[in-house]
Amino acid sequence: MPIHERTFAQAIRRYCARHDITVDVRAGGWLIAMRRGETRRFAFGYDIGLNSAIAHRLANDKSATAEALGLADVPCIAHHLFLNPKLGEKVVGAAWRETMLGLLRDNPQGVVVKPNEGTSGRSVFKVTTEAELNHAAGEVFSMSSGLVISPYVEIENEVRVILLDNVPLVVYSKQRGSDWRHNLDAGAKPVLLEDGEVRRTCVKLAIDAASSIGIAFASIDVVRVDGTWRVLEINSGVMMEALAKLHPQLVQATYDAALNRVFGESGGA
Repeated sequence: MPIHERTFAQAIRRYCARHDITVDVRAGGWLIAMRRGETRRFAFGYDIGLNSAIAHRLANDKSATAEALGLADVPCIAHHLFLNPKLGEKVVGAAWRETMLGLLRDNPQGVVVKPNEGTSGRSVFKVTTEAELNHAAGEVFSMSSGLVISPYVEIENEVRVILLDNVPLVVYSKQRGSDWRHNLDAGAKPVLLEDGEVRRTCVKLAIDAASSIGIAFASIDVVRVDGTWRVLEINSGVMMEALAKLHPQLVQATYDAALNRVFGESGGA
């Protein structure tokens, strides 16, 4: 097992070794082919292959997720979509920049600009001025076909719920470090939540969110703002690299449960 291989890939290797499944890791570890007899399954990125194509696409699109949650009356953080102007005025429209500036004016506390697709808090900007907005939009558009703008809110708490068929397998809060973001890659620390009102509230909200787009295996981030819990985003790829450093057995058990579904196992190690 390669020393620097992702926890995700290592967990798949361990599961497959116990279940007589052949593993072929390609593309630097990002594509994993699994085969047992005539059955072949794939994992790609952090997607283990349980979700439908439409659920996967919705979850990977922050704007589409927010729209779907709104249709289901699930409280969430708004994400306004702006397509890259390089796509042309017929696609983007003529008023995109004025609409951006309007959102900034309507939110004097600031806005957050980030790619419409992507994880781990990369290329995420807090913006309070037109100059900062220009810089953030330029940076995101340089590497993405679209960005989203959300109102900046003071997040009092953030919790991640990992669900498999609406069953919570992992629930933890993200304790923020010196950064204003709660991303684990930005230094936040995962802390498992004990049973209680906060955990029950977050799990119910996560289940409502997952049900609204029909996703089977996902991590759902929920945040408390002004005392109210809302969905921040849904992730179709379930990444637990930071959590594995503290709770490796829990992480392995979670991936094992998902892989049992992939290969039609009834449960067990």
